[in-house]
Amino acid sequence: MKNTQEENEPFWSVMFAIFLGVFLGTFNMSAVNIALPMFMKSFNTNLDSVKWILTGFMLATGTACPLAGYLGEKFSYKKLYLFALSGFTIASALCAFSLNIAMLVTFRVIQGIFSGLIIPSTMTIIYQVISRKRHAFAISLWSMASMLAPALGPTLSGWLLQYYSWKSIFVVNIPIGLIGIVLVIRFIPQYNLSKVKSFDFIGFAAVIILSLSTLVAFSEGSVWGWSSFKTISLIIISIASLGIFIKRELKVNSPALNIRVFKFTKYSISIVAVSIVTIALYAGTLLTPLFLQNSQQLSTLETGIILLPPSLAMALMMPMVGTLYNRIDPRILIITGICFIALGSYKMSNLTLMTSHSYIIFWMTIRYIGISFSTMPITNSGMVIIPKELSGHASSINNWLRQVSSSLAIGIFSSLLVTRTEYHANLFDSSNISYNLIQQKSYTMGINDIYLLSTIIVLIGLPLSFMLKKHVGFKETQANDITSMAN
Repeated sequence: MKNTQEENEPFWSVMFAIFLGVFLGTFNMSAVNIALPMFMKSFNTNLDSVKWILTGFMLATGTACPLAGYLGEKFSYKKLYLFALSGFTIASALCAFSLNIAMLVTFRVIQGIFSGLIIPSTMTIIYQVISRKRHAFAISLWSMASMLAPALGPTLSGWLLQYYSWKSIFVVNIPIGLIGIVLVIRFIPQYNLSKVKSFDFIGFAAVIILSLSTLVAFSEGSVWGWSSFKTISLIIISIASLGIFIKRELKVNSPALNIRVFKFTKYSISIVAVSIVTIALYAGTLLTPLFLQNSQQLSTLETGIILLPPSLAMALMMPMVGTLYNRIDPRILIITGICFIALGSYKMSNLTLMTSHSYIIFWMTIRYIGISFSTMPITNSGMVIIPKELSGHASSINNWLRQVSSSLAIGIFSSLLVTRTEYHANLFDSSNISYNLIQQKSYTMGINDIYLLSTIIVLIGLPLSFMLKKHVGFKETQANDITSMAN
């Protein structure tokens, strides 16, 4: 009876509806990056104004992620996903018809809020609707969507910008969003495990202040200076908000974000491990395009084409890893992945101005395959032990901390790149080498230093991976669920 039910469940239709939403939510994180010069020209403004098209989206996404747990329980995750996908599609249309930079930044912030709700709600739907035996494969498809979008983003965006205008980056979201809305209504079942009894205003306020202050501090710290008054003030506010948030959430019966999920040890370990892998991922996402454009003087479209094969390899490996997950110990996959990331990062710490593009493509592919092997097994190893009624809060925390990790990586690595570039530049004899060559060489050496640092960081995940043993059997898992619900 159970096997028949699993065979008849609408797996592919549900996953396709989820795939489109995740693709949209992550595509706009990378597609807009290379359009910044065009925005500056179209709106006759400077980089300080235009950068908020990216920063505003990122801050809004990170702030909205923690809210998905409460909203999903209040209205159901199907309704939340439908609302977020509809809002994202409307915001995309508004972005396309923006008349000035202020309107575009405002609509990008709104778009980011909906994106921050899409990502955790889709993950939660998988763990509530899809049968446990298919969780690993389903999350691999979810991860594939989240990886495929950034992979195609720069290249597709470059093509659209070359033949059309910046508006096309947002217009392309509309038909995909409309198809996704129809699929959500038609195929995703209504599934509401619990209802929150009250609105935790203090908890919500604390988590929003915590998110904003942390993300702004990490995003702008490299610009303001890590010892500046603004950066230190925001870090202090973050720490204070965290203390208030934790104290509050452990007292109330209906917390804004249920941090009691951290009592599941394997989930807590997986959160730390996935944050480490995320930092390693964003090291490559930040450093390699900078090397290609600033050191080797390539165009944005040429950079996107070079980075496309590694990114596609990463995305296409995800379903294979999902299939392997149920056949072998996930620790083997995670350890293999971390070793691949470390090896690729180490090889990328030996760049020179004459490094061939084939070298970059090969070792970036090794790095990204490593990310494919590690990300999904780490995530599923932690999420699979969470009872269904807590899965919304668990996925919200998971995606929220990923966002914070990416901000931390970009902020700190950007600051270190400036520092290390200056350090190496001072070691050159300026009487024998031109200023431009010194800048290019010192910049490359700074990138090498940070790649080496990311190698060390990702290796910290190795001891953690040994603790993520294969999840318990279904009977034992169900027993744990019942015990947890009773408590």
